[in-house]
Amino acid sequence: MAISVIFVSFAHMKTILTITGSDGTGGSGVQADIRLISALGGVAASAITSITVQNTLGIQEFHDLPASVVRQQVEAIINDLQPQIVKIGLLRRIDVVDMLADVLKRYKPCHIIYAPVLTSTRGEQLVEPRVYEAIQRLIIPLCTIVLAPTDLPIGPRRHGAANQLGSALAYYLSLDEKVSDAMLHAQTYLKQLPADYADGNTRSEELYNQFLDAVEHYYNRYADVAFYAEQLNVSARYLAQVTRQIAGRSPKAIIDERITTEIVKLITTTNKPLKDVAQSLGFSSQAHLSRFFKKRRGVSPTEFQHKK
Repeated sequence: MAISVIFVSFAHMKTILTITGSDGTGGSGVQADIRLISALGGVAASAITSITVQNTLGIQEFHDLPASVVRQQVEAIINDLQPQIVKIGLLRRIDVVDMLADVLKRYKPCHIIYAPVLTSTRGEQLVEPRVYEAIQRLIIPLCTIVLAPTDLPIGPRRHGAANQLGSALAYYLSLDEKVSDAMLHAQTYLKQLPADYADGNTRSEELYNQFLDAVEHYYNRYADVAFYAEQLNVSARYLAQVTRQIAGRSPKAIIDERITTEIVKLITTTNKPLKDVAQSLGFSSQAHLSRFFKKRRGVSPTEFQHKK
C-alpha cells in the first residue's frame, strides 16, 4: 500500500524544467537546480544554454550553445514531460532569447520564473548588456516571477543563492501553492541550508602551501612551472589560478623570486665565486645567472655586491 501511494504521488507531481547554464562545481547552474529540486522531492528536467569551464576559483571559458540546440532540448522536454513550471537562468545569446520567447509564448506553462544570472559571485560580467535588453523586452513580460536581490533571505549570500531560491520556489509552485506562499516557503528553506551549502571543496590554500613547500625543496634544481604542477598532480593552468588568487602572482614569479633571494644571500654572505653560485642553483653558466639576476633586480650580481 505504501508503495502505491508513493507511486501515485510521484506520477501527479508537476515536472520543473530548468533552462540555464552548467556549473561543473555543482554550486550553481543546472546541476544545482536538479540537486535542490530533487532534495525537496520534486521532479526536475533540464535544458542547457551554456557549457562553462569553471572550478571553485571561477569561470575560465564559456561555450554558448546555439538557439537550434537549445530549442531541441526545450521542445523535447515540453513535448514529452509537459512541464508546468519553467525556471530560466543564464541566457547569453540573443538568438536563444528570441527562440525561448517564441517557444514559451506558444506553450504557456503555468509559471515561468526568471532568476537573473548577470554577474558571478566574483563580480565577473556573465551577460552582455544587449542580451539583457533582449531578456527584458522578450522574456520578462512572460514571467510569473522575476527574482530580485531583495527576495533573498537576510543572511550569508552564498554562491548561487538566487539560483537556489528560484529552484526552491519552482518546487513549491509545483505543489500548486500560491506565489506568496511558495516564496515564503522557499525563503524559509534557504535559511535552513548551511552557509557553505554551495561552496564546494576548494583546496586552494592547501595547494598553495604545498607549492611553496615544493619550491623551497626544489628551487635550486628546477625553475619550470610544469615540474611543480606535475609534482602536485595538477595542471600548470590550475596552479596559476591558485597562486594568482591567493598571492596575486604567477607560479613562475614565485619560483624566480625564491631563486633571486638565494642568489642575494649567497653573493652577500659567502665568498663563493659567482661561477659556483650559478652551478649550485642549477644555472647553465655564470652568464646565465647574471642575465637572470639583472632582469629581476635591474643590476648585475657584481654591481649589486658593490652597492652593498
